[in-house]
Amino acid sequence: METVENYVYKKEVDWSLLNEGLTLPIDNQVVFCRRVGKFLSRGESKNIIMYLDGKSYKAKITNVNFAAKFNRKKDTLQIRYSPNGELSNALKSYFITSYQFISEKRKMREVGDRTMIRLPDYCREYLAIYTTEYEDTYLLETIVAEDIIALKDIVKNQQERILEATFNYDMVDEKSTMFEAERIVKLRKLNKKIGDNLKLLYSYRCQICGKNIGEEYDSQIVEAHHIDYFVHSINNDSDNQLIVCPNHHSIIHDVNPVFDRKHLIYLFTNGLQEGLVLNQHLLKE
Repeated sequence: METVENYVYKKEVDWSLLNEGLTLPIDNQVVFCRRVGKFLSRGESKNIIMYLDGKSYKAKITNVNFAAKFNRKKDTLQIRYSPNGELSNALKSYFITSYQFISEKRKMREVGDRTMIRLPDYCREYLAIYTTEYEDTYLLETIVAEDIIALKDIVKNQQERILEATFNYDMVDEKSTMFEAERIVKLRKLNKKIGDNLKLLYSYRCQICGKNIGEEYDSQIVEAHHIDYFVHSINNDSDNQLIVCPNHHSIIHDVNPVFDRKHLIYLFTNGLQEGLVLNQHLLKE
């Protein structure tokens, strides 16, 4: 399922992203970890190119895990670009809703107040980052507030199981689906890419039963499932997705068990409890 454009990160817009860069939590980003490990050593910085709507922008990626005193077991990567530079200004022009909200809040707070400004739901916007065929080049896509509003309107009356099928499988006729609009296509792409990354992470095994049911047939049949149904949550983050075999996926949608995030188990109405035998990305609440 590895392609040229593989998921790296989905970042909610904040002041840092709009002005100087972001930190990449890469623990579970399978393809990106493999590629960047060959490209960037500990303590090393390299120039990179980031493409947004066909235009290239210069940035720098750094592995900041260089000081022995920190004794970090995992590498931490940062992407940085110039404040008020070309990329920073481009992002501000795309993320107008969140930029205006954050700017107004910063004007209102007291001197020295560095409290993180939280965006309300209607202002939340995201930057999606993907790999390209080149190790030093990345593709950026913006998810703006209007995109999310449009998606909510499209999916509000859809059946979750049918909706998830469009995320898990390539449709024969894309234009016949509910995702015909260009702005919605990129949201479907992001959702599918996040799921594809998790499928690679679990080697196409079900997190509930641990089985790769297509392995003996040389087939990879596993599906991404939204814990809080996507039609209601519009949440495609990795912490809202499980990788499950089609059998468990169908059972979950047929019975609608409750997922206990504190213990990471499904609670079925008949009293059965079923936990995860594989878990590398979900944290207990």
